[in-house]
Amino acid sequence: MRQIALPVLLLLSAVPAAAQTAHNSAAPIDFGADHIELQDKANRAILTGSVSVRQAEMTLNAARMTVAYTGQVVNGAPQVSRLDAAGGVTVTQPDKTARSQYAVYDLNKRLITMLGAVTLTQSGNTVNGGRLTINLDTGRAVIDGAAVGGGGSTGVTSRSGRVTGTFSVPKRN
Repeated sequence: MRQIALPVLLLLSAVPAAAQTAHNSAAPIDFGADHIELQDKANRAILTGSVSVRQAEMTLNAARMTVAYTGQVVNGAPQVSRLDAAGGVTVTQPDKTARSQYAVYDLNKRLITMLGAVTLTQSGNTVNGGRLTINLDTGRAVIDGAAVGGGGSTGVTSRSGRVTGTFSVPKRN
């Protein structure tokens, strides 16, 4: 499996350095959904229907999300360790927007992995692929164009097995 980071690095270079600050993964997580099911014995919550999760300046939207948390309680709240999102997933940060079919936000590793028909848009540039990994500490994003899974009924494959995209060209006099 080959990883192609160059197009994404070019995207990041087009954004001022101030916009590439590390994400505050210790910030509280606010959420909204049409329905929530708490499964305390399994240490998880299932959110369905127009799910929206916000942490600091990042928003994650999806049709469905599973929130995994530890049994440890700090300041009266369980500690969230992972968010699994499915169905029209969108991750929005001030300088970029990513879309996919599925996403996993590992709060301990501070990584977001997005799978299936991934599109990353930043500063008028667009990159498409099968899998996107965003490191929230560094802001580095890596898109892999190879098929992610077996496809089948889940459809978790990229369209062509390649990273594709469009870069904007500045106007010149």
